[in-house]
Amino acid sequence: MEPCDLGAHQARRLIARKALSPVELAESCIERTQGVNPAVNALVALDLEGLREGARRAEAAVMAGEALGPLHGLPLAVKDMADVAGLPTTYGSPIFAQNVARGDDPMVAQLRGAGALVMGKANNPEWSAGGNTRNSVYGATGNPFDPSRSAAGSSGGSAAALACGMAPLATGSDTGGSLRNPAAFCGIVGFRPSPGVVPGHARAMSLLPLSTSGPMARSVEDAGLMLSAMIRPDRRDPWVSVVEGRTHHEAAAFGRLPAFDLSSARVALTVDFGFTLTEGIVSRAFEEKVSRFSHVFARASRDHPDCEGADEIFAILRALLFNGQHRRLLEAHPDKVGPNVRANVEEGERYSALDVVRALEGQGALHRRWQAFFEAHDFILSPAVTISPRDWHELYPAQIDGRATASYYHWLSMAYASTLAGHPSVTIPVGLDEKGMPFGLQIVGRRGEDLSTLAFAQELEAHLAGDPALARPRPDIESLRHAPPLSQSDDFYGFG
Repeated sequence: MEPCDLGAHQARRLIARKALSPVELAESCIERTQGVNPAVNALVALDLEGLREGARRAEAAVMAGEALGPLHGLPLAVKDMADVAGLPTTYGSPIFAQNVARGDDPMVAQLRGAGALVMGKANNPEWSAGGNTRNSVYGATGNPFDPSRSAAGSSGGSAAALACGMAPLATGSDTGGSLRNPAAFCGIVGFRPSPGVVPGHARAMSLLPLSTSGPMARSVEDAGLMLSAMIRPDRRDPWVSVVEGRTHHEAAAFGRLPAFDLSSARVALTVDFGFTLTEGIVSRAFEEKVSRFSHVFARASRDHPDCEGADEIFAILRALLFNGQHRRLLEAHPDKVGPNVRANVEEGERYSALDVVRALEGQGALHRRWQAFFEAHDFILSPAVTISPRDWHELYPAQIDGRATASYYHWLSMAYASTLAGHPSVTIPVGLDEKGMPFGLQIVGRRGEDLSTLAFAQELEAHLAGDPALARPRPDIESLRHAPPLSQSDDFYGFG
């Protein structure tokens, strides 16, 4: 195993024991990135000399016996929606193609303070609008298991980089599955926390917490470690509860997840939450896989919360989010705004204040129904996404098994059900589907019980690792090294 393939927890332990040099780890990640990134286009703005210099400082700190942060010496990829000083922040938009950040986003500064070493920016769709990572600034991102297929989105660059071993940790953000769906497509772990766990100081509509940042890694243990370094008492986010300078989330607890007894769990199994358009290949994969392990729980019943109105609620609230800054950008630069952002803005202009009232009331009712459901259940297991990875040239699936989708984001419904309810949700890789592509299992826990959700996921992950058909799949790195650059593909830039 090369150092770049080590998990974050394992690498951090070896660094602390002086058994692994941060410089050795950084050089391994650089070599892997230079070897395979052309095939998938995951990382789009690199600071390799900055990584090397940071690694040398990290090594000196170890040798001097200094106190080490939880992420000390670990390379980190940052989604191109957050500022990293000296690197471009384009948001995947040609309007900001020349925008260079003057300072770090508070989240990035927090991760650096914990010892992480930023190596570069990861690709995302324009303004993270869509489940397929492609834009007119940096082009498309391919799936590490088949670069002709999508890595999903919007955190597709982060997921592909992790799967390929370019970095042990990466940032993601999520509205309707933007870190969970890429995790599923690329065979890694993505965690969407409850509102207020990870501060989001820059949300324009800060009181509407549909969007949140979260950790992405190759294991649940590593996601928990990263999350421990993302929690902070930041009053700029009104959903972060800060009392006497502290948040009620004990960050250190996530750095070492507690044990969880799977035999005590009351689990609900659903393939569609009662409303999603789930592709047959996904349904079959879910049924085959849960049949192998559902016996370990105290109870595994076929059930789901009442999600009445979820599609309409999410459509209205999503459009509401896009009718601020994005509407102004469309007015000022109509020739530089892509089809997904344009569609959301135009959709939002059709809604009235009464439509928004109906959506907010519907979300409140849905939330209450979910809380009642979780009085009798501890977790929900479902597929993480409704389809198997498709050709990235397809901007979004217009049909799923012959059934028309309602919009470019309708196929993300497996994830946005829990977004609307505000529950923590983690995607873990569970082998491959019948097409040989990664299958992601979504685990939804009780609202606010992020620690127990990750602890359950970690225990299930460990149980599945013993079965080759259920363990995390690995891409063929040698094949990627010899693959042609994705940038040579037709319609690489833009939207086709």
